[in-house]
Amino acid sequence: MTRILHVLDHSLPAHSGYTFRTRALMKAQAAKGWDVAGVTGVRHPVPGPDVETVDGLTFYRTPRIASTLSPIREWREIAALAKRTEALAKAWKPDVLHAHSPVLDALAALRVGKRLGIPVIYEIRAFWEDASVGNGTGREGSARYALTRRIETHAVRSADAVAVICEGLRGDLIARGIAAEKITVSPNGVDLDLFGDPLPRDDALAGELGIDASGAVIGFIGSFYDYEGIDDLIAAMPTLVAAEPGARLLLVGGGPMEASLKAQAAASPVAGHIHFVGRVPHEAVERYYSLIDILAYPRKKMRLTDLVTPLKPLEAMAQGKLVAASNVGGHRELIEDGVTGTLFAPDDPAAIAAALKVLLDGRGLWDERRATARMFVEKHRNWSSNILRYEPVYQRLLRDDARQVA
Repeated sequence: MTRILHVLDHSLPAHSGYTFRTRALMKAQAAKGWDVAGVTGVRHPVPGPDVETVDGLTFYRTPRIASTLSPIREWREIAALAKRTEALAKAWKPDVLHAHSPVLDALAALRVGKRLGIPVIYEIRAFWEDASVGNGTGREGSARYALTRRIETHAVRSADAVAVICEGLRGDLIARGIAAEKITVSPNGVDLDLFGDPLPRDDALAGELGIDASGAVIGFIGSFYDYEGIDDLIAAMPTLVAAEPGARLLLVGGGPMEASLKAQAAASPVAGHIHFVGRVPHEAVERYYSLIDILAYPRKKMRLTDLVTPLKPLEAMAQGKLVAASNVGGHRELIEDGVTGTLFAPDDPAAIAAALKVLLDGRGLWDERRATARMFVEKHRNWSSNILRYEPVYQRLLRDDARQVA
């Protein structure tokens, strides 16, 4: 039986796109008969026992360390995760270490793999240097950005195999001189066991939120980071409401931009049409999907959004919802304009309002659009099929490892 140890930043029971992708991957591998477990670094945000089983998956935790300044902090994090991973690997004896970004996890796994002779696959969901720009902790072109980029490239060269979640990341690595055959694309997918049967409209919830059934509901469900462009969506609402007086905007989630977005909405001439829900339990999110006609994803144009594909538009398609998104590279990999969704110019509230107005005027095409998008997810973005992309990579790593031992 193939035994895979996933080396992770964080995991369930924390809720994020990162943890849901990990859950789907590990669940699909376990269903295939592989033995899987995860080990998380010191940044895992939810207190709990040293070993924890969540949703049938086992995770081993790295103990907290004393806080200190960067970059000493990061090197201590790597050392702590490597120590925990090495002790676990000696006892659990995995065949492969499957490290997931950020690059700190890869560096820890590579240290352990070299010491114990275990092959390492490094899976990149976003480059750390670009993620830091996206969340406001870094600046493109800075010395720190350049150093992080060099570290990322070093980790990729050192790994036995590399997986990325989209073609944008693959193309960037090839441009850095990484051999194309070393890279496997394992795109974001949807666990249809979780998003398989959309709920009917929850009228009771609509009543609680003050949303009546007469107007269209535009929604955003996700994290409130600056790069998500929610400010542009709020800015588009006065124009949209002028054309569609019953239109509402439902914002579900939270994050660093929450306070400023609420202030922006409160100052809007259509403030009464904008509803903030806050964070909701994952098991309740389908109730909010049931109220929304069009899911809007107005990501701003930058390296992060051009290179990385998000998960939320796929979940919306699986829920049978219309999707409208900014025309950035990460969205273009998921959405065919006019077929599975609608694309509009990024960083442009007027373009958002115009695109949403066209969708609202074309209600007769909604059923066909929703069915086409759902079929795309079932055929091309279903985790039960995505998992097959890892199998030949693992097999090659195990063959190479056996030859080295021999």
